[in-house]
Formats: sequence, C-alpha cells, structure tokens
Amino acid sequence: MLGVFSSGVVAPPEELVLAGSRSPSPKTTAEALVHRFVRAATPAVSVRVSSDAHFAYSHTNESHLLPRSFAVKDDIFCMFEGILDNLGSLRHQYGLSKTANEVMLVIEAYKALRDRAPFPASHVVGHLSGSFAFVVFDKSTSTLFVASDQYGKVPLYWGITADGYVAFADDAELLKAACGKSLASFPQGCFYSTNLGGLKCYENPKNKVTAIPAPEEEIWGATFKVEGAAVFATTH
Repeated sequence: MLGVFSSGVVAPPEELVLAGSRSPSPKTTAEALVHRFVRAATPAVSVRVSSDAHFAYSHTNESHLLPRSFAVKDDIFCMFEGILDNLGSLRHQYGLSKTANEVMLVIEAYKALRDRAPFPASHVVGHLSGSFAFVVFDKSTSTLFVASDQYGKVPLYWGITADGYVAFADDAELLKAACGKSLASFPQGCFYSTNLGGLKCYENPKNKVTAIPAPEEEIWGATFKVEGAAVFATTH
C-alpha cells in the first residue's frame, strides 16, 4: 500500500530532511513513485484524492493473515493493512453492523476522534488490538492520521520524495528508490497526526518521540525512538 501527501497537507519531518541532506542519494518524484508502485503491483488501484493526496493499493502478494483494504466514507479515505483481534467489541462500541470490517471501523474511530474533542487520540488508537497499520486522509479538513500497532507486526515506512511529498508504504525498497536516505521505519506503537501535534506514542503519550541519525551503511536515514522505551522501532 502507498499514500503520498504534499507539503500542503503534512510538513516533511525535519529529521528525514536532515538525513537526506547528510547523505545525498538519488530520489524520484511522488508521481514517479506512484507509477512505479502501480507497474510493480499490477493489478493495482490508484486513487488521486486531490493534487495534495494520492493513494495506491494492491492485493498482489498479500498475506491472508494481513489483508489490505481501502474505503471512503464522508470524504474520509482510509487504507488499512492487518487484522483487529477485537473487531467484534469495537463494532459494538462504535455502533457498527456485524459486517463492518477493519477499514470501516478505523474510519468511524477517526470520526469519533475528530468530532468528539477532546477525545484522546491515544485512547482511540490504544483500543485497537491486533496487527495493523493504517493511513487516514480527511479531505474535508486536509488532515492526515497514520498509526502502527504496538509491536510493529505490519511493516510501515515513511520518507520524503524529490518534490517534497511525504510517502507512507509497507515496502521499504519501494520508498528507498524514491526517497533515498530521507527514509525511516515508522515507529511501532505510535501515531502521526497533522492535527494533533505530529508524531506521538499512544502507549506512552507523555514520552517524546525522537529521531537518532542512522549509520551510513543502514538503509534508513534515521531511527525513531520513544524516550524511556527499552526497544527501538523495528526495521523489518
């Protein structure tokens, strides 16, 4: 799965900008990245939400244990990979039918977060149990919300393209070709919100998330770590 967003939606993380500056490497544009994904993952679906946001996804090489799904409701676009172990109880909590799947559940959870302020994001994401990574884009407010499960069971990476778009994908090699060293593994147990202060740990909301420059030989430009946590974000 792939989502790319312009600087009009999300400011490129400074840590990844600096990583790319320290170790300049070839990059491509966001449009070229989407085209490469579509060619490599045929059959694939490409959804341009606006000039600022673009999704692409495919079921090619999908694990039956970690399926991918995509949905749109009320101008909220969501791409989800994985499984929620407590989907049944969450359906009841959000008043959804028994046929609602994970991607629809996440859209409803995001709507609750958006419309019932102050509804803590750490509370919303922390109640999701399972293996997952998702990207939500709210077109009506140009808001981006991204999260990964607490154990990093579903790989998720982010980077900056040559034209300054921030890209999220489950394929590190795909992003490396487009983002060079402006690339990192998205930290497990964390969420990123353009409306709620950037990158935060939902397991330990008071703990700051910092980026540590990676060694030159690493694929990454930086590794994100939750302060006080004993384990680094997995790099798969």
